[in-house]
Amino acid sequence: MNFLQAAGLVALGLAVGTLGTLIGAGGGFLLLPILIFLYPHDSPAMLTATSLSVVFFNASSGTAAYLRMRRVDLRAGLIFAAAGLPGSVLGVFVTQQLHRHQFNMLLGGLLGLAGVRILVAPEGPSRRATATGTRRLVESDGTVHVYSPRLWQGALASAGIGFISSMLGIGGGIIHVPLMVYGLGFPTHVATATSHFVLAVLSLAAVLVHLGTGTLRLTAGRIVPLAAGVLVGAQLGARVSSRVHGRWIMRGLAIGLLLVGVRLLFAR
Repeated sequence: MNFLQAAGLVALGLAVGTLGTLIGAGGGFLLLPILIFLYPHDSPAMLTATSLSVVFFNASSGTAAYLRMRRVDLRAGLIFAAAGLPGSVLGVFVTQQLHRHQFNMLLGGLLGLAGVRILVAPEGPSRRATATGTRRLVESDGTVHVYSPRLWQGALASAGIGFISSMLGIGGGIIHVPLMVYGLGFPTHVATATSHFVLAVLSLAAVLVHLGTGTLRLTAGRIVPLAAGVLVGAQLGARVSSRVHGRWIMRGLAIGLLLVGVRLLFAR
């Protein structure tokens, strides 16, 4: 890899880290389709190993920033992460059995469906995220969130999300964030921050399995510059998130998912 290629991967990581942290999706849904087009001959296992490694660095850096802001619902994050761990490990082994065309179709279909689901969802967060609730979270800047999260329903969903996100290498944030906002009663900014915490745990588990199978060693040269970019981008995304309305975060996520999903479905 020459200097220009490495610099390009750093810039890509910076963009993925910023946007991924802003919407709480970890950036895997952005990075993986780009990797598919950049490396058309790589196996799904190599692509997902690279993506999940970068998602881990992005999610870890973003989580650190969100923890400083006191925006992470740790109780919910721990429950969701524990529920998703078995699926995250299993998904790695399933990926190794997929052909590229199957992988592209599954990923494109999932991204497109997620985008449509967000666009047709109600205008605001779940009605459970109201002025009254069972949970009260106060951010470091004094912002108060009062809401009633549906934790055990979220744990059940996380079991499947862990598997799908690991199998497809996208980290799960594109599913978790809309689910938490529209179905489980979380305010948008709490959902994005808590999703990042869950992403850090689940992506680490998947990366360790990839390391054990030897796949990760084949892509280490790409991971280093990408990780350098996302570590910086994640901090930037966390700062910018305070200035962006939750509704626009969700709409931006939906449009991005639709565009990438359609492109993958028609890729050859």
